[in-house]
Amino acid sequence: MDVLSDAVAAMRTGRPHSSRQDRVGPWGVRFAPSDGAGFHVVLRGSAWLLPARGEPVALAAGDVVFLAHGHGHALASGLDVPLEEVRPGPDGRWPGQPSTGSGPGCADTVLLCGVHQLDRSRAHRLLAELPEVVHLPARVGTHRSLRAAVELLGMELEEGRPGSDAIVTALLDTLLLYILRAWWEQERGAGRAAGWAAALTDPAVSAALRALHADPARSWTVAELGAEGGLSRAAFARRFTALVGEPPLTYLTWWRMTTAGRLLRADDLPLRQVAERAGYTSEFAFAKAFKREYGVAPGQYRRRTA
Repeated sequence: MDVLSDAVAAMRTGRPHSSRQDRVGPWGVRFAPSDGAGFHVVLRGSAWLLPARGEPVALAAGDVVFLAHGHGHALASGLDVPLEEVRPGPDGRWPGQPSTGSGPGCADTVLLCGVHQLDRSRAHRLLAELPEVVHLPARVGTHRSLRAAVELLGMELEEGRPGSDAIVTALLDTLLLYILRAWWEQERGAGRAAGWAAALTDPAVSAALRALHADPARSWTVAELGAEGGLSRAAFARRFTALVGEPPLTYLTWWRMTTAGRLLRADDLPLRQVAERAGYTSEFAFAKAFKREYGVAPGQYRRRTA
């Protein structure tokens, strides 16, 4: 399994949404905290990102920013511009869109903005370790796949041709993965890779993670996981714990419960099958472990999240 894709899929709830925003003159908008992870791309012009925590970030054409933690933020044409509180609609558009006054292509700033809905009660460390603002400046020759996805998404949102709903949803999922990949590549290139950014590129740890994600129901031992990466039990346990932040079997248990929660939310599988896929031969043992982890029984959790 691709661990990055797997981790993002486990946290995703609902459909992502996005919209193209054309802005003229002085403008400023503030977004309230939410469960979503937001992104903004400056297609033309410039803007300032004002995070809830940290210093303002100047954005130029081609820049991409990702805000993983939903703490709320603002965007503005300048640092001294009044901010309007906005709440995007179901389609991602901001209310009260100003008219450019002179037809398409005359906006001072053109933005591509969107939100991915995430289950923060099961926040994967992979996303939890991200900084308040992931800023990917536009540089010639860098992040070409990300730029291509941005261009395709912008075209679909601008043209609204048949099939756009499905295409936009798929492109938003693709864009999120490209953003994360680009960030970790940027950190690694700068010699700052640590935690999950390092775990995903460490041969031994990444091999064990792929095996664990591919078959979470297997009764893995630390020695077996270490063998996947060619390390002894003790050496593997030390390296895995240092990079992932917890021992291998602790992470395995957490991932099994996360997988079970996703299955209960998304499928109508009998509890017995959910238990088996989470590595439990006994439905009773699974229900006990699930309630310890989530605070409610599996059936109640399924009804609550339906």
